[in-house]
Amino acid sequence: MTDTGITFTIGSIPFDEDYRPAENTRTTTNFANLARGDSRQENLRNTLRMIDNRFNSLAHWDNPAGDRYAVELTILSVALRIDAVAAGDAFPLIEILQTTILDTGTGGRIDGIVGNNFSSYVRDYDFSVVLPDHLRRHPGGDPPAGFGDLHGKLFRHFLHSAAYRERFAKPPVICLSVSSSRTYHRTTNVHPILGVEYRNDDVSATDAYFAKMGMTVRYFMPRHAVAPLAFYHIGDLIGDYTALELAGTISTMETFQKIYRPEIYNANSVAAARYRPSLDYQDYSLTRIVYDREERSRLATEQGRFAEEHFIRPHRAVLQQWSATCAL
Repeated sequence: MTDTGITFTIGSIPFDEDYRPAENTRTTTNFANLARGDSRQENLRNTLRMIDNRFNSLAHWDNPAGDRYAVELTILSVALRIDAVAAGDAFPLIEILQTTILDTGTGGRIDGIVGNNFSSYVRDYDFSVVLPDHLRRHPGGDPPAGFGDLHGKLFRHFLHSAAYRERFAKPPVICLSVSSSRTYHRTTNVHPILGVEYRNDDVSATDAYFAKMGMTVRYFMPRHAVAPLAFYHIGDLIGDYTALELAGTISTMETFQKIYRPEIYNANSVAAARYRPSLDYQDYSLTRIVYDREERSRLATEQGRFAEEHFIRPHRAVLQQWSATCAL
């Protein structure tokens, strides 16, 4: 089987206050989790307002009233099809976000960064099924051999696909929370939008996993933020993206993190020069947005099992053959 044996399609849906998750959307995604329950529309409205406000605080030049810009979000759903499998629907591989900046001063629309949030059924399988099963047999050990190889090759194959290249001019940036198991050190490097850079020389399991996806990481704490964010990228994070593109990613993902990890990103004190984030920290504020973090953790395991049942197990032989011959 050659590299052309797997193909991709990209679907899109606006993420706005009327958003309702599609049936095949991972319910652990940031956006899908917010759009559930009695508070769904208020959740969405408040989240979008937080994103716009944060963007305007970052893009403050020529913006005296702090209301010049709005951020429009589009959910991109990537489905995978194995050409050698004659029957069956395409498998929902990943979901990411695309930002578009609306300039109310000029009426212009500016493309933002694609990526931002990153949700993956196969990653759920790796981290919620494969890794826990392995560590139960080998307590305190390293991840199993080949951990993340298939996911990394599928992701890089997607970036090289016609589906991606025909639609996006730049590689993605994925913005995640820093790890509560690592220590970060403030540097003297300061970027006008990304903010002050932090360094962490201790590679985490997530860092290693994203490296197999072709991505490296840098950590920055933007102006008025209280903790650094992890920016996984390909190429030059500083040189490849404009100030407004970066502001769109920061405002979107910092807002999600304030909702999901308030102990870190909505803390009432700023990260120190030597910073160890903690979800046990008690001095933080809550947003007005309803969110069930315990449910989200449970669903990650359920959806990892879904990937195992509907993708990994029935197509294991084909996927192993494709992975062995994938030239990326």
